[in-house]
Amino acid sequence: MKQSTLLSIVVCVMAGLGTGCHPAEKTLPRIAIAGLGIESSTFSPALTDEAAFHAKYGNDVYSTYPFFAADSPLRHRAVWIPTIVGHSLPGGAVTREAYESLVGKTLDSLKKYAPYDGLYFDIHGAMSVVGLDDPEGDFIKRVRQVVGKSTIISTSMDLHGNVSMDLAANTDLITDYRLAPHEDAMQTKQRAVEDLLGRIESGKGKPAYKAWIPIPVLLPGEKTSTRIEPAKHVFGAIAPTLAQDGIIDGGIWVGYPWADEPRNHAVVMVTGDDKEKVTGAAEQLARSFWDARKGYAFVAPTKSWDDCLDSALTSHKHPFFISDMGDNPTAGGAGDVTWTLNQLLSRKEFKPANGPSLIYASIPGPDLVKAAVAAGVGGHVDGYAGAAIDARFSPPAHIVGTVESIVSGDQDAVVEVVVRVGSLHIIVTQRRKPYHKEIDFTRLGLAPRKTDIVVVKIGYLEPELYAMRADWIMALTPGGVDQDIEHLPYKRIVRPMFPFDKEMKDPDLSARLAPSSDAQ
Repeated sequence: MKQSTLLSIVVCVMAGLGTGCHPAEKTLPRIAIAGLGIESSTFSPALTDEAAFHAKYGNDVYSTYPFFAADSPLRHRAVWIPTIVGHSLPGGAVTREAYESLVGKTLDSLKKYAPYDGLYFDIHGAMSVVGLDDPEGDFIKRVRQVVGKSTIISTSMDLHGNVSMDLAANTDLITDYRLAPHEDAMQTKQRAVEDLLGRIESGKGKPAYKAWIPIPVLLPGEKTSTRIEPAKHVFGAIAPTLAQDGIIDGGIWVGYPWADEPRNHAVVMVTGDDKEKVTGAAEQLARSFWDARKGYAFVAPTKSWDDCLDSALTSHKHPFFISDMGDNPTAGGAGDVTWTLNQLLSRKEFKPANGPSLIYASIPGPDLVKAAVAAGVGGHVDGYAGAAIDARFSPPAHIVGTVESIVSGDQDAVVEVVVRVGSLHIIVTQRRKPYHKEIDFTRLGLAPRKTDIVVVKIGYLEPELYAMRADWIMALTPGGVDQDIEHLPYKRIVRPMFPFDKEMKDPDLSARLAPSSDAQ
């Protein structure tokens, strides 16, 4: 048997294509799949290890993407070589050991199954690594050294990611989410794959031009949500602006505000074959984002914690949601800041069992969880939770109450318990977890729709909670993703930068052409 035929059969088996793949189909493009994604705050004391990425290898990678289902037409348009894909819950900076291990495994796998016509590169864009600037730029440069210059790389990203020139130069096609909250996440990933297939199947190959425009604006996602203006209009214009012959794809990246790195700022990128259209579209989008900078505002009313709680207690609208934003684990907070919980535990309104019902989601406390499991449902617990990682603002919370439920098996939390203290229903987890779906509560025996107040460690409400709310307010609380970014101790971002320098002059928003990956 010829070596090329044997290789085709081996790859078919590895790619999970089954009986539909034959050596005669060796003309199908060979496309690898790889990527690592996380949002990580350098203003948090937390560190992220390798296990947090829940990395998937080989055929297990397909389960990440519905559009790669075994019976999907897209699956059969190429010989796919899934290597490693890992996505972590946002958190603190990634340890150098974890980063090198995951990147090393990815490179080893890519070397093993080379060569490739294309690579789908699935990243977030806001990874911080201890002792390393621009991890995604470093990652793609190392990938490029393995797959070679001829391989076409298509990158999909979160709009809260950062696009450095290194990333722009070494990728060929690039796109990002256009909605915040990210209801179009999977649609965006599929678009990146289809962009790649289209260029390979048509024989057009790499785009002739890649326009890149840095915009000196750095804002949190809670101020650039596409639910409201001006972001609704600015991001809504992306698709029609790019719908031109000669343009492939592109987008607007808001950037990630809770990392103190030079690459952290907004960016526009557009790729295509018509230089005038590519640069013109990029400049149009960049100008639109810049011109709207002073109009960006929080997506919901914001107040101090005391004012938020007072508003909720006097409201007749239930459930009344309060976002505890400063320690939001979906944006990079450690998730164990106890400042808000300790405030609740001290309030007299919640001391009696018949006080206003309130769900608090959530606080990690492995020792308290262990004690609750030992006590069982209905049992009594007396212990501490939180502030094991981030104790800068408040000490561990002393929780004395009755165990209402115990549930195990969650990928993030591992074990979750609900402890009732007066009229408070406090969710305590073995490991931190964000609560953003109704089932996150109901599986614990909680009824958020029938609860007076629901406090969640989150920023803007995700779609299910947003649809459930009767009212909602965002609390300006402390933590690793403090929304008062103008007072965070930045030392390395490029200045001038809005909103830190509100009266800065208009920047040069003319398109810069990123070098072709052939030149790298």
